[in-house]
Amino acid sequence: MSNIIEIKNITKEFKVLNRREGLKGSIKDLFSRDYKIVRAVDNISMNIQQGEIVGYLGPNGAGKSTTIKMMTGILEPTSGEILVGGNVPYENRAKNAQEIGVVFGQRSQLWWALPLVESFKILKDIYGVSDKDYESMIELYKSLVDIEPLLHKPVRQMSLGQRTLSDILASFLHNPKIVFLDEPTIGLDVSMKAKIRTLIHALNKEKNTTVILTTHDMGDVDALCQRIVIIDKGKMLYDNDIEHLKGFFGSYRTLKIRIDGDLKQLAEKIGSELPHFRVSADDEWISILVDEEKSKVIEVLSQLQKSYDIRDMKLEEISTEEVIKKIYEEGVK
Repeated sequence: MSNIIEIKNITKEFKVLNRREGLKGSIKDLFSRDYKIVRAVDNISMNIQQGEIVGYLGPNGAGKSTTIKMMTGILEPTSGEILVGGNVPYENRAKNAQEIGVVFGQRSQLWWALPLVESFKILKDIYGVSDKDYESMIELYKSLVDIEPLLHKPVRQMSLGQRTLSDILASFLHNPKIVFLDEPTIGLDVSMKAKIRTLIHALNKEKNTTVILTTHDMGDVDALCQRIVIIDKGKMLYDNDIEHLKGFFGSYRTLKIRIDGDLKQLAEKIGSELPHFRVSADDEWISILVDEEKSKVIEVLSQLQKSYDIRDMKLEEISTEEVIKKIYEEGVK
């Protein structure tokens, strides 16, 4: 398989004014030359093959959006080389835009007052899609999701989930080589999330479209991504598949216990009693992340039984979400 994206040692720096406080400070800032250099992306290299679904992950402020903007041609790297579909994106923005699709957060590319089908027709003309290819894509969409009720519905009357689904369909309409999806399932219910994940996966398989996915929802990562890239503070921490990643944390298990009472308060109390463990709670369970190379699960459970009436317990392998959290905090060692 050939590389559709090639990135070699790219860096992006921004010049940021050191601002002063208060009104006087704001006036002085108008004439200030006191700047600092912020490196948002720091010497990142990677190759992405045609047809891959890659999760591009990192905490807020890690440099994900800056990297995506360089891939889409919005920003020019301070240094390094980047090729997308054989083009330098910031030098050939029109050609690059023809070959990519983008869904950024809740910024819709659809026309608010028009029925969805009219937005599709406008995008068809903008991208120069032939009548035959357009009809073929609409038929494919109908076979994948029930879009008939949406086609003649004004976008402004759609729910958030319907609008997100429609935006994703719009981004694939011109059969791009690459689609960038930024938090595509944010704010959606479980049913709509599942529908959108199934749609993205099906379009990737049907059209061999490369998908770059940025998300904080580990359900998206588990359902879609064959490979993940993790960055933090502009530097790449990890680039490989999920199973390889979990190998770094093979000794970790999650002990889940059920106790009567306010689980969040109980989790805080247990966390103070077990300061070297990660303790959290949801609506049903208190979860304790245990590194069995340092402490046996049975020892932790025995200690808890001395102070708490445990009604139920279960043991799980470390989740992708926990792995990602630990990498954000500790890196890959």
